[in-house]
Amino acid sequence: QVQLVESGGGLVQAGGSLRLSCAVLGNIFKISAMNWYRQAPGKQRELVAGVADTGTNYADSVKGRFTISRDYAKNTVFLQMNSLKPEDTAVYYCNAVLVTQYPRYEAPYWGQGTQVTISS
Repeated sequence: QVQLVESGGGLVQAGGSLRLSCAVLGNIFKISAMNWYRQAPGKQRELVAGVADTGTNYADSVKGRFTISRDYAKNTVFLQMNSLKPEDTAVYYCNAVLVTQYPRYEAPYWGQGTQVTISS
């Protein structure tokens, strides 16, 4: 059984900062990539940032403001969000592409989502 446990969402004023965390729990063999997605009301879920062995990637809308990082020892990914804007308001979802100890095949897993609200 794999669980992604997120924390760190909340309400902040525009220009403020938040740090999201996501811990992957369970019998894991390998994590290939960890990502943050977000979904605003009435919009499709979009990729915000991702980290893998090949490096990191960001949506154009968050480049220079958000930083994704990973603690390999603790199977945890972080999203540091600075200079927040009202348009960053959304439910943020953690995603991990991983291989369990058994059975050994790669699959995506999702967290429950955490609300981020930015007031103007």
